[in-house]
Amino acid sequence: MRLLLAEDDRMIGDSLRQALRLEGHAVDWVYDVAAAHTALTAERFDLVLLDLGLPDLPGQPTRPTAGLAVLRALRSRSDATPVIVLTARDATADRVAGLDAGADDYLVKPFELDELTARIRAVARRHAGRADPALAHAGLRLDPATRQVTQDGRPVLLSAREFAVLQALMQRPGAVLSRAQLEDRLYGWGDAVESNAVSVYVHQLRKKLGAGVIDSMRGVGYFLAPAP
Repeated sequence: MRLLLAEDDRMIGDSLRQALRLEGHAVDWVYDVAAAHTALTAERFDLVLLDLGLPDLPGQPTRPTAGLAVLRALRSRSDATPVIVLTARDATADRVAGLDAGADDYLVKPFELDELTARIRAVARRHAGRADPALAHAGLRLDPATRQVTQDGRPVLLSAREFAVLQALMQRPGAVLSRAQLEDRLYGWGDAVESNAVSVYVHQLRKKLGAGVIDSMRGVGYFLAPAP
């Protein structure tokens, strides 16, 4: 998934970005309210990790609940992008304020990375209207929690980016995803993107899953072939 991380603590933010990238996510990181507003109006994200305590602008002091302004602005324009609030504020009133402002979940610092990634999966699953955590299509089964893929019951070993491409396609079976849409799932801001990276990952997936699993529409993008 492509995630936006709004976190002003550089040590926490850097640790989270690295850990989430190892989980196969593309992570873009902003440090203040202004940058978060800009990112959310200019780009599309699968999920937002929002610290409540942010400065309004670079170099300004942190305001304890400034993140709520970002969340309210997002919801005021009917943007349903899932948001998980990350904060050290654990009072019930703070939790209620965050949830009432439109947050999908609320996680108090400090937290374990395993819990955060589980909550990311759960929120994404609810947002997609799915009860089963695993994705299934034409004999393929992909489990985001265990990062296991099977084809007709047979395990298939994939790299993190192969997994990310397949997950994107399986989340929208039959829909054609462009190269740019798939690159958004693989790379964050500042990452070097090779011009043929998506083609390479699709080629590798076809070798492992069979040539007929992923189809292409010339000049448009890639999609999962329909079940036979």
